[in-house]
Amino acid sequence: MGHDADLCEPPAETNARDKPGRDGRRRAPMIPRDRETFRALARAKLDAEAPPEALSPDLGGGDFALNGGPPAQLAPARRAAVLAPIVARPDGLTMLLTQRAANLRAHSGQVAFPGGKIEPGETALETALREAHEEIGLEARFVEPLGWLDPYLTGTGFRIAPLVALVEPGFALTLNPDEVEAAFETPLAFLMDEANHAIHEREWAGKMRRFYAMPYHDRYIWGATAGMLRNLWERLER
Repeated sequence: MGHDADLCEPPAETNARDKPGRDGRRRAPMIPRDRETFRALARAKLDAEAPPEALSPDLGGGDFALNGGPPAQLAPARRAAVLAPIVARPDGLTMLLTQRAANLRAHSGQVAFPGGKIEPGETALETALREAHEEIGLEARFVEPLGWLDPYLTGTGFRIAPLVALVEPGFALTLNPDEVEAAFETPLAFLMDEANHAIHEREWAGKMRRFYAMPYHDRYIWGATAGMLRNLWERLER
């Protein structure tokens, strides 16, 4: 699901700034490469249950974290859930991401997690698993939920519940061409290395907007997707 503002192309000009640790020094990545150690770490650091789904008026963060906080008045957000699928490859963990189809009206061509709106009667878990199957054909039998990240509030009016999960190798993907152009894996070690967390900015709707970006080769990972990855790093580092 693409949740970033409708800025479909990477900024022509950006200001990037690597973020040092709280002690002012850059930290080496501490994320385990093997599934058993990562499973234990994630279960200890992430929320076991999905966060409350109703929009909290006190909730900041998300797209607003780098932009002065949310506005004083927030319309009720639409509830959504995404799956952050971490594939347990023998040579190291990877994050399975999608690139949205180029013909979509909103967020076309953007890098995203599989996910979408929470339908009436669904739980966030059910939504995340259903959308992953509908978008990329990932079967739930390969997915082991580990825990939930902080709710992510987007500028386009979604409050997202991100579910982190381990995915057993051996799955076969079938992409829905109406929604997804490609699926690809990025090393988790790269995404969880703070040195790769840049802050980019550009003008949107008459204002300068700042957002996280984690470019990897020819993939421009940014906005809400990068923001949720940043939150995963923050949760695992606590």
